[in-house]
Amino acid sequence: MRFFPVPLVIVLFFLASDHSTPTMDYSGWPEYLGGPDRNHYSSLTQINKENVQKLRIAWQYSMPDSGQMQVNPIMIDGILYAVSPYLQAIALDAASGREIWRFGEESYRHWATTGRGVAYWSNGADARIFHTIGSRLYALHAKTGKPVAGFGTNGFIDLHEGLGAQAGDKFVGCSTPGTVFENLIIMPLRLSEGADAAPGYIQAFDVRSGNLVWTFHTIPHPGEYGYETWPPDAWKNTNIGGANNWAGSSIDRDRGILYVPTGSASPDFYGGFRKGQNLFANCLLALDARTGKRLWHYQFVHHDLWDRDLPAPPNLIRVKKHSKWVDAVAQITKSGYVFVFNRETGKPLFPIKEVKTLPSSLEGEAPWPTQPVPVKPAPFARQELKDTDISPYAENREELLKILKATRKRRFEPPSKEGTLYFPGFDGGGEWGGAAADPQAGILYVNSTEMAWIQHMTEVPRPQDLAHMSPGERVYMQACASCHKTDLSGIPSSGFPGLKDISKRRSRDFVSNIIQKGKSMMPGFSYLSKEERAAVVAFLFSDEKAVIQPVSDGAIPYVPYEHTGYNKFLDSKGHPAITPPWGTLSAIDLNTGDFRWQITLGDTREFREKGYPQTGAENYGGPLVTQSGLLFIAATKDGMFRAFDKTTGKLLWEVELPAAAFATPCTYQINGKQYVVVVCGGTKLGVKKGNQVVAFALE
Repeated sequence: MRFFPVPLVIVLFFLASDHSTPTMDYSGWPEYLGGPDRNHYSSLTQINKENVQKLRIAWQYSMPDSGQMQVNPIMIDGILYAVSPYLQAIALDAASGREIWRFGEESYRHWATTGRGVAYWSNGADARIFHTIGSRLYALHAKTGKPVAGFGTNGFIDLHEGLGAQAGDKFVGCSTPGTVFENLIIMPLRLSEGADAAPGYIQAFDVRSGNLVWTFHTIPHPGEYGYETWPPDAWKNTNIGGANNWAGSSIDRDRGILYVPTGSASPDFYGGFRKGQNLFANCLLALDARTGKRLWHYQFVHHDLWDRDLPAPPNLIRVKKHSKWVDAVAQITKSGYVFVFNRETGKPLFPIKEVKTLPSSLEGEAPWPTQPVPVKPAPFARQELKDTDISPYAENREELLKILKATRKRRFEPPSKEGTLYFPGFDGGGEWGGAAADPQAGILYVNSTEMAWIQHMTEVPRPQDLAHMSPGERVYMQACASCHKTDLSGIPSSGFPGLKDISKRRSRDFVSNIIQKGKSMMPGFSYLSKEERAAVVAFLFSDEKAVIQPVSDGAIPYVPYEHTGYNKFLDSKGHPAITPPWGTLSAIDLNTGDFRWQITLGDTREFREKGYPQTGAENYGGPLVTQSGLLFIAATKDGMFRAFDKTTGKLLWEVELPAAAFATPCTYQINGKQYVVVVCGGTKLGVKKGNQVVAFALE
């Protein structure tokens, strides 16, 4: 068994003398990731280590559309609620897969930002499903799927509500379900990651009326705590935004404490506009759920230059420290460490040290002098690459070694023109699938991708330097080229398609709508004027008139540096350029900070057919753990669904799915039968498309 360093996982704990977390009902799947503690945990035992080999498909449901699928369904009163790739909310009979109702239209694909699930609230006969489409939060009748007339306007509200006038025309979406507490729903936000980003304030809305109840400013206003950690005008949101919670939150309903992980400030990779520590970006916030008042916080990345968002909601668990039970919250992160805190006070339960940060070579940038690193637990993903870490399977090893030697690759190396290697990469390490946990035993289960990325920064020409270009090409170079490349070739290996032949594949209206509203993981550029959108569409369709117009400041904020794209470090065949494993699964004992086990997760078919050792694979989506001793996980690029012994990490069962499942499974029991459900299909990693909801049960 081989152990590797860990992507930044944050585990926060609260000491409550001898108080222990009240027993919860883990037999159903009533909330996103299983419950308010986000532990992906079930107490069901019908499916166990002895009979898991007898699992067979019980039913399948085909979504009405196809695309990126990351949904973790919930099950309430025999009904399974899910979200389609084009953001249609769907209710299914949880025992048969029969469709009960569907809300939304295929036209909503123009608003799509990838839906990971829905939230549920009820009071007597009033039962509601909360579902987001673009910036709209809908309240739907749980039994019929019809909008609730008394909620907002015609059943929806706009998530721009508490962000201020400056954010009115900026992209706002939501991928992750909101968190329900009493009569409130607290909403995550997905924003642009450029200088045009809206502020990522935390907002709580009344579940009945839709009225805004409270707002927490993650970029503090004058007089608020943390204001001095930003430039004086940062809160005005002219060229600084973000610090948003896109991953969702956890809630301790007994204490009334909301745990909110936040992302980086925008723009992502250049912080010259936002010099300072930048509270409350990259923080775990403990808020009074009724008022939004800050109780405590911990910042995991100061003045983030690496896009190290906190990628998943934290796990609320219980551990034993010094012979006393401690209520705990565990938050995984992309960078690969685990931090442990007291849940009520924020006091670390394992030591944390501040290590020196390297200086930046970019003019105007000022990295924060230190960054926090936990002493224990050890990282669950590797942290550094050496010259000996080039893949033994690569045919162009000498070329890859030359690239590796030419990049800056030390820990906390800032972005650079020369090239900076990120390892763990932009996607982690730990990712949005989150960690599973045994809430009473204090064991955390987390999957990790082992992929290196290389980033180059380049100086951005000022608008007047683009005067020789047509208006559409000018907008493209400013807003689109970093992901889709200046020659329109895209970065397919990282999920950014080429646009050279877009006119043969899509209509003008389709492209214009995506530019405005976004699709899948692409944010919308809603701040562009109708004329600017029309110009860039004409440029993409190769029929823009060659009229050169005078250059104005335009709607796009100027940033002096931008990255040249999200580039994975791959060999000539498209495989990771580094030594395996390329994916891992770990069990970490948070009582002691020690690993119980770590195994390779996933495989590469062509190498397996040649008899090579298991390689591991890139993975998205999290695990499911049960009281009966099982750990289920799909997630891997190889398209398999697996069950492991949670005590040892031994593989007990695997099956090939109709398509790769980049989603976290759920489990529940109806009429005496336990089901395990996973959603299959997506557009990531070049896998075949799929649109299936697949339910397994014992034969």
